[in-house]
Amino acid sequence: MEYTPEVLRNFQPRHSFFIGLDSDGCVFDTMEIKQKECFCPNNIRYWRLQPVAKYAREATEFVSLYSRWRGSNRFPALVRVMDLLAERAEVRERGFAVPRLPKLREWIASGAPLSNASLQQWVERTGDPELRLVLEWSEAVNRAVAEIVFGIPPFPYVKESIAKLLPKADLLCVSQTPGAVVAREWAEHGILEAAALIAGQELGTKKEHLRLAATGKYPADHILMVGDALGDLEAAQANGVLFYPINPGGEAESWRRFHDEVLELFWSGQYAGAYQAERIAEFRSLLPETPPWQR
Repeated sequence: MEYTPEVLRNFQPRHSFFIGLDSDGCVFDTMEIKQKECFCPNNIRYWRLQPVAKYAREATEFVSLYSRWRGSNRFPALVRVMDLLAERAEVRERGFAVPRLPKLREWIASGAPLSNASLQQWVERTGDPELRLVLEWSEAVNRAVAEIVFGIPPFPYVKESIAKLLPKADLLCVSQTPGAVVAREWAEHGILEAAALIAGQELGTKKEHLRLAATGKYPADHILMVGDALGDLEAAQANGVLFYPINPGGEAESWRRFHDEVLELFWSGQYAGAYQAERIAEFRSLLPETPPWQR
């Protein structure tokens, strides 16, 4: 099903609690295959990074998998990859001119929704060749994801957790992946019907998803965002709601704890405070800002 921001705004609670779930890297173990098999090859191909391919792969994987930028929208992530490449001594020593993408930066700074549909409108309006190439790159990534990423089940304890929470909570998928891709993955594994709403990148940021669908409709301590990236934490904090992390590298254990401990603490009002702070501190320690080649 396709949703609009107006549907998010008009959503009415059916239960006393609200839980937002990120999808890539949180519900599904799809982050590694998407970044390494879909984004990396297309980054190298479309931005002609072949002379520094090794470093381009390292930068892509650090930004989107192993750093504080994990899970960020693909367009700012691409800019960050280029910035890291431009700063790297080995790249400069080779005399390689890293694409600086000024028009992409301008589009990102404009406040426009960071989606292919929004970018398409800018391309049609401006005819800018750089933005046209960015759109071609993004569409190529989507094609690669559709061709390569399938048959990957949810992490252990995800389905059990969803079954356990549904009698008490409304469930929203909160993602920066295109909504159609998310819906396909959730449907493939029989959990699409569990989500009251699917919110992808077309509907704005995760912060906006939570604000439109949940904030003010439930008590703040009855809203919980579950995610594997700092952007998920920031979305929760911006809306004054609770956050539970799925730790990168420890996803199965995080979901087991969510199923066995966290849901009961959430229902009883005991999750906030020291317990949540401990989970967040552990999570932050796993997502550094400085890449290993700079340490």
